[in-house]
Amino acid sequence: MIKWTFTLGAIAAIMAIGCSGGSKDSASNDGGGTSGGERKLEVQAFKGGYGIDFYQEAAKEYEAKNPGLKITVEGNPRVWEQLKPRFVGGDPPDLTFPGWGMDHWALAEEGQLLDLDSALAEKPYEGEGTWGDTFEPQLLKLGQLEGKQYVLPYYVMLYGWWYDPGVFAKNGWTPPKTYSELLSLCEKIKAKGMAPLTYQGKYPYYMIDGMLLPWALSVGGPEALKAAQNMEPGAWKSPAMVQAAKMIDELNKKGYFEKGAVALTHTESQQDFLQGKAAMIPCGSWLYSEMEKVIPPGAKMQFMLPPVVADGKGDPTSLLIGIEPWMVPSEAKNQKDAIGLFKYMTSLTKAKEFVEKKGTLMAIKGSDEVKLPEILVEPAKSFKASKYLWAVQFRQWYPAFSTELENALTSLLQGNSTPEAFCDRVEAAAEKVRGDDSIKKHKVQ
Repeated sequence: MIKWTFTLGAIAAIMAIGCSGGSKDSASNDGGGTSGGERKLEVQAFKGGYGIDFYQEAAKEYEAKNPGLKITVEGNPRVWEQLKPRFVGGDPPDLTFPGWGMDHWALAEEGQLLDLDSALAEKPYEGEGTWGDTFEPQLLKLGQLEGKQYVLPYYVMLYGWWYDPGVFAKNGWTPPKTYSELLSLCEKIKAKGMAPLTYQGKYPYYMIDGMLLPWALSVGGPEALKAAQNMEPGAWKSPAMVQAAKMIDELNKKGYFEKGAVALTHTESQQDFLQGKAAMIPCGSWLYSEMEKVIPPGAKMQFMLPPVVADGKGDPTSLLIGIEPWMVPSEAKNQKDAIGLFKYMTSLTKAKEFVEKKGTLMAIKGSDEVKLPEILVEPAKSFKASKYLWAVQFRQWYPAFSTELENALTSLLQGNSTPEAFCDRVEAAAEKVRGDDSIKKHKVQ
């Protein structure tokens, strides 16, 4: 799963951002794209659940603080389709959030992204210290490749399950904390004529992130998950991965998934959840923002962590997080203002504003020290309480493998495969990655 713009004053943009070297690995461009003394800055952003209106408003603020600068902020739900040929042609935008359809690590490996380490060593838009110090370090690290910072985080996505607290209270149900509790609850929900669970069948990564990987982590601990992401031999058919697949298969065979969910889109399954056709659904913290306009009267949603295996090696507070990749292309015409704009947007003031307006956590330290929207209270608690934060990283590193993983999971859900055969199929795909010298290998630390 999946924006922003920032500002320094005109003089500050020249002085603070302009102290970099002249190679592609530093913010060296001098505000190109000028016309009659006017500096132009182009921002292209993925238009997902949080829209692009916040970025557009920030651009207006940036312009007001920087006379002579003209910013355009555009985007759509498939913006990467327009961006790919532009990167190939050497004409990328100045600042971009290309969305999940763009392999940003391939761009970094090809030298098409700016190394932002020198910019992070500069002063932030507001406050003391360095710009890099204002970010949560574990989230900043997700944008590094071989020790260099090519991608910067903005908002943080938290992955888990959702349920309607009103429905649960009415029926005397308690959110399950363990898998055994989940099985008992599912039987009670099914007896009421409601599907215990639904899922976004057309996009299997929702279940991979919401069930398969969290359960493999719960069973085998962090090392089992790291081994799988690092494509270590046998990791995708390890006992932990097989048990996770068996848990999904058990829920399926007992009829605990909504009938026909394998064919549903993300919004269709989420709408079914909101309409009370299913009691729980795996999804990220963008769920409310994405579905806000179609939530039925009286419907509520509340976050919970995926139920864990009671005797597993993983910490029960483990939490899957994600960031959306914002970057400055190495061929951008106006790198200075692009960085300045992003500095402004990641200032504590703007970060707090985004939390309040969009209902999601931010990658900036202290940005949660506001009156949180009701929908964000439980995710924020889980984030603060988590003793192990982790991220899915292999998906961007090995897209062909990820597609095969998703196809294998769909086959399992359709009843065309066993958990063991599922794991064998995925392990075979991992072996192809290991054996292909043209694919650059990466490691989760």
